[in-house]
Amino acid sequence: MMPLGDDNSQSKSPPVITYALILVNVLVFFIELGGGDAFVEKWSFVPSRFLGEPVVDFPTLFTSMFMHGGWMHLGGNMLYLWIFGDNVEDNFGKIPYLVFYLLCGVAATFSQLAFNAASTIPNLGASGAIAGVLGAYIIMFPNERIRVLIGNAVTVMPALLVIGVWFLLQFLSSVDSLQSTQDVGGVAYLAHVGGFVAGVGLTFLFRTKLGE
Repeated sequence: MMPLGDDNSQSKSPPVITYALILVNVLVFFIELGGGDAFVEKWSFVPSRFLGEPVVDFPTLFTSMFMHGGWMHLGGNMLYLWIFGDNVEDNFGKIPYLVFYLLCGVAATFSQLAFNAASTIPNLGASGAIAGVLGAYIIMFPNERIRVLIGNAVTVMPALLVIGVWFLLQFLSSVDSLQSTQDVGGVAYLAHVGGFVAGVGLTFLFRTKLGE
């Protein structure tokens, strides 16, 4: 079930911050491709390294959320940000939305850290911050109609169902990941769950009005 778009007819202003975030993510990805493994290792968030030198490694809390593990990782994240970010930005306002996005990203990283503190695997990606955006969206716009691709057909579903199913899958996958004793790379489901929960909670502080 892949989301393709929503109704933006009620938007008051262009989603400048959302577009800027997408642009920065794309630019950083190209820099990442040029920098190779050394760049990834330096600017990703590595849990065990951070706990050893939190002051030195502090910037990676933010740099890591603009990096991606491949084209599919980047494309999927930017698709979700493009679809859901503009509505949230329109409600919060430009600067508050940017602060909200960054806070959700940091919350997501700490969620992963809490359950995988000894890991030496680099953590990277905008997924946690975007999960926060989804959390805000489901609170403010639960009845918004989302166009989704299911198989070869495009249908329309309420955001509550689309995002709700997404979160359920992330939660179940995070429970499964907790049962693993191996320190291997993969999808940071715990970061997704943490970012989403942070987004839901922070929405009640950042929203300017309750969406429809």
